[in-house]
Amino acid sequence: MPKRKSDEIIGDVEARLERIDWVSASAAIASISAVGIALGLGLPLLSVILERRGISASLIGANTAVAGLASLIAAPLVTPIARRLTVRLTMLLAIIASAISAIGFYVFEAFWMWFPLRLVFHFSITALFILSEFWINAAAPSHQRGFILGIYATVLSLGFAAGPYIFSVVGSEGFLPFGIGAGVIAFAALPLLLAWNRQPPLERRGNDRSFWKYIWLIPTATGAVLVFGAVEAGGFALFPVFGNRIGFDEASAAQLLTAIGLGNVFMQIPIGLVSDRVKDRRTLLLIFAIVGLVGSLFLPSLSTNWAFMAGVLFLWGGVVAGLYTVGLAHLGSKLSGSDLAAANAAFIFCYSAGMLVGPQVIGSGMDIFGPDGFAWSLALFFGLYLILVGTRRFFVR
Repeated sequence: MPKRKSDEIIGDVEARLERIDWVSASAAIASISAVGIALGLGLPLLSVILERRGISASLIGANTAVAGLASLIAAPLVTPIARRLTVRLTMLLAIIASAISAIGFYVFEAFWMWFPLRLVFHFSITALFILSEFWINAAAPSHQRGFILGIYATVLSLGFAAGPYIFSVVGSEGFLPFGIGAGVIAFAALPLLLAWNRQPPLERRGNDRSFWKYIWLIPTATGAVLVFGAVEAGGFALFPVFGNRIGFDEASAAQLLTAIGLGNVFMQIPIGLVSDRVKDRRTLLLIFAIVGLVGSLFLPSLSTNWAFMAGVLFLWGGVVAGLYTVGLAHLGSKLSGSDLAAANAAFIFCYSAGMLVGPQVIGSGMDIFGPDGFAWSLALFFGLYLILVGTRRFFVR
């Protein structure tokens, strides 16, 4: 790259960094970090424990799907709650509730108890997710939204990568993994308290109750996040079970999840930069869907070589995570103001719907077709989205 061009890019990045309210952004990003680590650690941890107790993959998927149900319930409720209690207090209460429920999984061993615990835990996590994203958007000027979202996606992915790695080190025995998860979440309260007086205003908007229509208004974006939610929740929850059934030990399977998370970390900012320069972001979403489909279909044939599989999953995971980043950018490029706020609620709702559907479909696929059902179920989601985005890209302007 010519030196002049490189200097221009560095200068642009430095100028952007100076205009961002990092006190506010750091509070929101810390919460996102906690979300990523908690989910990255908690999803495989709980699945491995249930598998060891003899619970079927279908029931593990059903229990994991409660995360999606909790998110669906939370999506329309969090904003009114935050408007009444303030953003900062709602986030603090969500941190406390999620940390306590994380400990609850260790205290209560009865399987039926894990359903209400999942409900409380993921309702709280969803509240942190929604309000952190709102705070991050407010921390930068509107013309820098793509840049800050790239940082946001990278930090979230770093949390997802760290969670499985922590799991691979501490294992699933005893209190330690639950204590670490709860402690990480509780730590997110510190930067929130430091930015206590910097919370963004949450004003009442005229179309708060009409966000449903935005699911269908830009289906390429909402469909992308639905598929990502399904693959992320179902894949992270059941990948350790898949890994165990194809011959990997608990630590090796968890480290493969870390490889996926690291791909997310290192590829989101480059993907975001590319998306700012393409004429139609649907082209990128089409490419991501193809990569997701092909990678899923080849997954069973990669299981004989752990190192090669880790390398492929690194690239595959980074590209697939681009569905969220580019989907959100595509949404923002089409709408603004109150329309964008309502559409963002629909975007999160679709992500939650994916979290609800994904684990159940993937778990049932494994029960019906064996270990290969894991890969085939992932491919099904990408295939359906490929039809949608292909149709929209070539026939809808």
